[in-house]
Parts: sequence; structure tokens; C-alpha cells
Amino acid sequence: MSEIWKSSEMPLSNRQKGEIMENQPTETPLQKLKPREIYWKLFTITLALSASTFGGGFVIIGMMKQKFVEKLRWLGEEEMLDMTAIAQSSPGALGVNIAIVVGYRLMKFWGAVVCALAAVLPPLIIISIISLFYNQFKDNAVIAIALQVMRAGVAAVICSVVIDLAKNIFKTKSALWITLMVAAFIATCFFKVSAIVIILICGAIGLGTVLWEDRKGKKA
Repeated sequence: MSEIWKSSEMPLSNRQKGEIMENQPTETPLQKLKPREIYWKLFTITLALSASTFGGGFVIIGMMKQKFVEKLRWLGEEEMLDMTAIAQSSPGALGVNIAIVVGYRLMKFWGAVVCALAAVLPPLIIISIISLFYNQFKDNAVIAIALQVMRAGVAAVICSVVIDLAKNIFKTKSALWITLMVAAFIATCFFKVSAIVIILICGAIGLGTVLWEDRKGKKA
């Protein structure tokens, strides 16, 4: 009996320690924070992005990807891609939609409320101030030149976002998704097909593919 007790107290080898460490659940960066800290970060980050982003929703999507995926690692690449598709297929402003989806994914209902408020406040305040002085600077040559320069920068940021999203599609190595992406691009650029029509068609094809794969898996 004493030999069994002694053997149970023998030190573990490095290999056994490694296996134990691998089997233990790893704590994500998000789980290390308190809910209050997460809400505050969601509000301040979304507020800063909304206040400093010009050029529409695609620009803020790229900024959110850099912040929540690459820097904080609160979200994954595929998650961000899926949330972009959801935000784009929903009615309303794309920047507000993506903020709501990200907030809900991270902290459910109140996360969505916090991110929506943070996304709406900056443009509401800025546009309200501009509207008061619109007549004073609408014909100002300096402001017109500044806006043209900003458009060039916005176009570059949008191109960067499109390239990143396309890379994620190519990473799937799915002939169907790559073909759909190319077909959607051609339909939009050359045949002026409405984005709503393209989204509905792609959504129907995606739903049909999931149902077909699910049925195929059950038969197997």
C-alpha cells in the first residue's frame, strides 16, 4: 500500500506536464476583463473610430478589423467577415450596423446598445455643428480642396478593406465562394446590378449550400 502511495507522488515528466497544459482551457483576452471594462473599451474604441473615420461604413469596418481582430484579438477573421456580411445585408447605415453586430457578439444586448450609441454620437454632433455654419463655408475653396484630398484617402482605405475581405474568401479554397465573389464583382461593376439583389442571391445560395451539406452529412 505504501509503494502505491509513493508511486502516486512521483514527479511528472516534462511530456506529461505539457499534455496537462494543452488539455487545460486557455483564457481569451476578453475573458480576462471585467464587464465594466469591456463596456468602457467598446464605447471608447467605437466612439474614436466613428469620430475619426471618413468615407462610409467600409472604412470603419477596416478600422474595426484592425482594432478588434488584429490588436485586441477579441474576434476572429472569419467572425469579422460573417459580421460584415450581416451588417451589409441589413437596412440602415453600414457603420452603425457593424457596430451593433460587434457589440452584440461581444456583450449581447447592452453591448449592442453601447456600440450603437458610440457610433451615432460623433456624426450627429459633427453634422449638427456643420449645419449651423454651412452657408459660411459651402463655397470655400480651401474646404473644397480638403474634401477632395480626403476622398483620395478614403478610396485607398476602401480598397484595402476589399482586398482583405477577398483574401479571406480565397483562404477558404472553395470554388463556389470564389466564383460567387467574382460574379458579384462583374455584375456590380459592368452590369450595374443592385447590391440588394446580389446580397439576396448570395444569401439564398449560401443557405441552400448549408442545407444540402447538412442533409448530406445526415445520410452519411
